[in-house]
Amino acid sequence: MTWPFATAFTLAFMWGSVFGPLNDTLGFAPLPELDVHAVLFGNFFGSVVVIWSLARLYIGDPRMGVFDGIGRVLFSIAMINALMSGISPIVWGFLVPEVLFALISLFGAPKSLLRPGVNA
Repeated sequence: MTWPFATAFTLAFMWGSVFGPLNDTLGFAPLPELDVHAVLFGNFFGSVVVIWSLARLYIGDPRMGVFDGIGRVLFSIAMINALMSGISPIVWGFLVPEVLFALISLFGAPKSLLRPGVNA
């Protein structure tokens, strides 16, 4: 979900060609223009999440699920705060999967650690 945020080009494209029109179609207030600060932090976010996802796939250690779950809880808290501060409701489309994957990571990873044959 976050790869489009990893570069300035893909973020600008998604913001102007996908998120803006979707936001308008749903009747929400227009999205603000992207400034250099938003692009910078959007790129940080996208890059870190993509690298973390690849590391989880490559390493495959169930213990990383706990860290993933904690990160997803922190991201969810930030999104809830943004929603309460008036950000576009389109953020719900990111928040719901984030909470679901946080629950899967936090409740699924510890159980897999208890299974025989899993390195701890």
